[in-house]
Amino acid sequence: MCLRGGQFYLRRRVPHDVRAHMGRAEIWRSLRTDSLKCAVRRFPLIVSQVEAEIEGVRAQAGLAVDPMLLAAVGAAAPMAQRVPVFTMASSGPAEQPVISPQLPLLTFGEVYDRYINDPTRGWSVRTRNSYDTCRKLAVAIIGADLPMRDFARSHCRDFIETLRFLPKNANKRFPHLSPRQAATKARDGKLDNLISSANVNAYLTDLSSFLNWAVQEEYLDRNPARGLRLPDEIAKRNKRFPFSPMQLKKIFNAPLYRGCVDGERNYFLPGTERPQNARFWIPLIALHTGMRLNEICQLDVTDLRAVDGIQCFVVSEESLVGSTDKQLKTRTSERVIPVHPNLFDFGLLQFVEKRRRAGERKLFGEIAPGPRGIRAVALSKWFTLFTRKAGAAQDRTCFHSFRHNFRDELRAARIDHDVALAIGGWTNGASTKSNASENYGRGHGVKMLHDAIVRLRFADVDLEHLKT
Repeated sequence: MCLRGGQFYLRRRVPHDVRAHMGRAEIWRSLRTDSLKCAVRRFPLIVSQVEAEIEGVRAQAGLAVDPMLLAAVGAAAPMAQRVPVFTMASSGPAEQPVISPQLPLLTFGEVYDRYINDPTRGWSVRTRNSYDTCRKLAVAIIGADLPMRDFARSHCRDFIETLRFLPKNANKRFPHLSPRQAATKARDGKLDNLISSANVNAYLTDLSSFLNWAVQEEYLDRNPARGLRLPDEIAKRNKRFPFSPMQLKKIFNAPLYRGCVDGERNYFLPGTERPQNARFWIPLIALHTGMRLNEICQLDVTDLRAVDGIQCFVVSEESLVGSTDKQLKTRTSERVIPVHPNLFDFGLLQFVEKRRRAGERKLFGEIAPGPRGIRAVALSKWFTLFTRKAGAAQDRTCFHSFRHNFRDELRAARIDHDVALAIGGWTNGASTKSNASENYGRGHGVKMLHDAIVRLRFADVDLEHLKT
């Protein structure tokens, strides 16, 4: 008996004759108490259950068993849960079959389904989709029919080894191959463009969250994935770069911002049109606010409004016009961002008012929601193509690079660290639950945020040609 995480556990080494059949070297069982006195009383019962489980495996493997151990636990089980298991008991010169009951085991796939459908999990739509994607991948690699009690660290390592060679978008690129088959082909050098170590670790984190839940619900005694991670070949700060001054120049001097044939198919061809649509405004808003792509794409026409007499972007899941598609990445993402004077000079307020008069709910209603209701998907694909046509595409830069540029602007203007975090919706690196100081005071006033925003100069890019 041992104490772990404030709870007492039984720890039993699996005998060598059944270790290969059970697929593990140890058995852990929670005594469901933090009281030593209570644990001592429960210990004999749990020991007998574990011994009976070991005897059941011996029986199924055709080894000699002690039928009394099986019968002791079987008598206490409800009749509806009893499953006959044939064992061999010595009775004189010949061995006779003895029927003993054994509890049915849930499979890996069944328990994972229970986790995904647990009504107590307060997940956002995006988080649920992420966990469900991991579930499908884990079930495809590990196997839905594996008894949950047999899930071991070896299965986690097999999961990692398969993911290491999994091509990006394998289910779309190779719909007729299982993840393991696709990984095997890639390992043999027949496929390339594999997912990164960061993506592997993200899947591992999701799997580990499920296993932690399984431990809490007592489907497992401990989390076999604990501590397993791949070393990331790219330092965190180097995963995404801000746009360079030359890239910013090429982006905001493209025909879309200087004059193009039209704002639809021919936005990259020089012309006389100056379309003010989602494609025009979203990169400019990102540069001047540091907002995430989907935060901009899902804005309502009422999300740009006066707060304490100052025009602000209001980043929130709540809607004043009845929208139901808004979602935020984290709790700290909910914030207000005063509008930078440049955006006024570019005609943003006139654009918003025009959308309101047209009876629109969404500021950028022309962006269709993706298959999971996320509007950023289509705009992200377009922006990747746009930077290529503008000659601004470089490795490790993408739309999210605007957020890095904005953080650099805050640093260049020597904005107070806490104010910068509030504007950008960043956490301070500590757990929001443990950071007690964040629960005190009223936060940063809008005027303070506005004073910070107007100090941003964006000296790396000339935008004078956009002012009306």
